[in-house]
Amino acid sequence: MPKTSRRLTVHPLTLREVQVSRVVDLTSGMRRVTLVGDQLGAFTSDNGFPQPAFDSPGFDDDIRLVFCYPGQTAPVLPVQKEKGLDIPRDPGPLSRVYTVRRWDAAAGELDVDFVKHGVGVGTTWAYRAQPGDRIHFIGPSTSKSFPSAADWLLVAGDDTALPAIARLLDELADDARALVFIEVAELEHRMELRRPPGVQVTWLVRHGAEAGTTSLLCDAMREAGSLPGQVFAWVAGERSTVRDLRRYLVEERQIPKEDIDFTGYWRRGEVVASDEDAAMPDPAKSKTPFEKLHDLTELIAPIAIRTVVELDVAELISRGVTSVTELAARTKTDERALGKLLRYLQSLDLLTQPEPGHYRLAAIGEVLTNEPTVDYLHPDGVFGREMLGIFGLTESIRTGRAAYVSVTGRTFADVRAEQDYEDRYLERVAEFQSALAVPIAQSELLAGVRHLVIHSAGAGVQAREFLADHPDLTITICALPAQADWLRRDLPDTIPDERQRARVTVSEQSVFEPSPAADAVLIVRSFKSLPDADAAHALRRAAENLLPGGRVLYVEDTFALDDLDEHDGEADLLGLAVHGSGLRTPDELAAVFGNAGLVLSTTHTVGWGTEIHELIRPLPS
Repeated sequence: MPKTSRRLTVHPLTLREVQVSRVVDLTSGMRRVTLVGDQLGAFTSDNGFPQPAFDSPGFDDDIRLVFCYPGQTAPVLPVQKEKGLDIPRDPGPLSRVYTVRRWDAAAGELDVDFVKHGVGVGTTWAYRAQPGDRIHFIGPSTSKSFPSAADWLLVAGDDTALPAIARLLDELADDARALVFIEVAELEHRMELRRPPGVQVTWLVRHGAEAGTTSLLCDAMREAGSLPGQVFAWVAGERSTVRDLRRYLVEERQIPKEDIDFTGYWRRGEVVASDEDAAMPDPAKSKTPFEKLHDLTELIAPIAIRTVVELDVAELISRGVTSVTELAARTKTDERALGKLLRYLQSLDLLTQPEPGHYRLAAIGEVLTNEPTVDYLHPDGVFGREMLGIFGLTESIRTGRAAYVSVTGRTFADVRAEQDYEDRYLERVAEFQSALAVPIAQSELLAGVRHLVIHSAGAGVQAREFLADHPDLTITICALPAQADWLRRDLPDTIPDERQRARVTVSEQSVFEPSPAADAVLIVRSFKSLPDADAAHALRRAAENLLPGGRVLYVEDTFALDDLDEHDGEADLLGLAVHGSGLRTPDELAAVFGNAGLVLSTTHTVGWGTEIHELIRPLPS
């Protein structure tokens, strides 16, 4: 089965205002709010931008509802742009994500189901909602099709996943086969669900246990058998529970990771009620574990946290190794020294100590078992290894050059040349490519292009999406040997259709060699490590063999000086320390184009606001 057995659709980011039409209690623990309004159809935003009609083709589509802060009568809203949204900061919108339970385009009705629990922004709004109340929302940003090539489905989730599971069952084919496990708080929270003959639904009841603290779903899966054929698993709910389910499916059932969709809808954490409204959380005090972890990124705390990740301590604790003695033995560390580290992490609320000498992960500590978090913090992680360069920032500021070699003893180019590291790096980059590639494939950017050359770390996924929508297109991917080797091994999974794959060629060459003759050359964030003079030279070489009427399609993140952003600043400094470059401002990028002898024909905005610069060679005078 291909790695992406659920085809991705990317939707424009649109802010819509709707009103409550009906409110119905499905059970004592679930309330349905039906939303209607003209902006569910095509409309023009207040600032004059046409917006498409709402659509929700995926059973697990989600939307982001925007609420008022406690004590306020109007929400903080994003500003609609022609492509994408401008999100305010300090404060940002107060929003929560919910599943689209039902979308009836003919009736113009959108159903959202809310789980009833304690203090919560969405719950409180839903249980106070009255017909006529108005609310804004964004999304869905993406939709996924039903899994292809699966013979049966394995589905598991808690109360928060029930809307998606119910919609999945509604939309399953009559001859579908599935094992479905649903955890709810009480017997009375079970609901009538559609059950095709080949579908078995098992309800698991917590009977007073706190949500996110039981092993009901994992235990039920272990006790359940399997159905014959290829399985696709879909699991959702509290994040640490979903993590454990995924581990079980991968490690014990040996289901390939690409055949599992997993989503942590929520995470247990402390919620502090607002002084303005006891049923609403205080946004400043009720920070999510991710927000708290970000706040801890100061000198000793981030180094201690990275040490825990490097030693695999959080992973071991999550697997039941809780004593300091056993942890020291398993990590080959000094028990006294490790005790000091764990004691410090307890003071940061990453760990709890239920009994002397034993530790458990707190809500924030659970974040340290997420694969993307580990990858970012571990010094051998794909992004963690690059992050090491920031320790040379002082040298880079003094010299204006990369300092990565002074920190690690090697240049980052040497690191990238390692096949194992390159494999992991490209695998990680590929995960995020569809959201850019799909909008490009469905735009007019490739109209009339017969041969496309791609320079991009995500070239395999991009090629797959382009070939699917352009049957006459052939593609050449230009890559250095380590990337080319990974691509050749990965392409059969990324592009399973042999006829489509035959239209792709991988050419081993650097960006400083002339690109093959083509109608268009697509460059996606491939020159960010290059100084301006080198980037201009590489652009010249990319355009050297363009066919008549050909163009270069260039994507690069820029630093907007009129809207300073903290994350842009971080990326800029990291680029300086690692590569000696950093983010270019729009004016600096324009200068690179000019020095390459190319003319900016137009700039396209696609998907979620990504700018694609169309460059052409100037006409002879």
